[in-house]
Amino acid sequence: MKNLSRLGRAFFAAAMAAFGLQYLIHALAASAPALGPPWIPAPHFSGYVSAIILVAAAAGIATATLARCSAISLAILLLVRPLLAYVPRLVANIHDPGPWTSGSELLALCGAALVLAGVKKLGRILFAAPLLVFGVQHFLYAHFIATLVPAWIPGRLFWAYFVGVAFVAAALSIAAQKAARLSAILLGLMFFLWVLIVHLPRVAAAPHNGNEWTSLFVALAMSGGALLIAGAAKGSSTFYKARAPKA
Repeated sequence: MKNLSRLGRAFFAAAMAAFGLQYLIHALAASAPALGPPWIPAPHFSGYVSAIILVAAAAGIATATLARCSAISLAILLLVRPLLAYVPRLVANIHDPGPWTSGSELLALCGAALVLAGVKKLGRILFAAPLLVFGVQHFLYAHFIATLVPAWIPGRLFWAYFVGVAFVAAALSIAAQKAARLSAILLGLMFFLWVLIVHLPRVAAAPHNGNEWTSLFVALAMSGGALLIAGAAKGSSTFYKARAPKA
């Protein structure tokens, strides 16, 4: 399972570094249209802080330098962000799907970061719970989600419902640790296929749309997070322990 963890770590670190660069670009030039900041715009100061944490944590995770500290710092950022940005919006309008989606993405990535830090049980739960939100949304907004499926794929509405079922099944499997490794691998593969067949073409068609870039990196990060969950299942070594020098 070390190969799964390495691949997941690479995907996850690359996406975090990309988010950091997005924050930095917008902190330097608030009017820059090319890259949208991840999730919602941030004031200049917090944008710089977020950029530094994200890029530094990505470098630490990718190079195994202070990896556990990097993962914990990243997890804190990914937890604080939805608490400040999305919980108030949900309190104001609990039926708004936007904060549910974006906040759940952050919570899942927080869980992946905790798994990297060795906090497996909590990380696994925080990663699995948002999958239930994604699954429910695929049923509630199936007709809209079907429009996101590439036109050359037949049965677009079917795939919207199918993915909803897959999210719910993966959430229950990962949380209960029943066939969790297989579920996480399939989940990671699904997200990576989305990167290739959904998000890359959309970015290529609209390279100045920051939301498309962010969606691509979210899918890449979720793929990496799922592979990290798979690599950590049933007693596999955590990243920082696996890379620790021998006595």
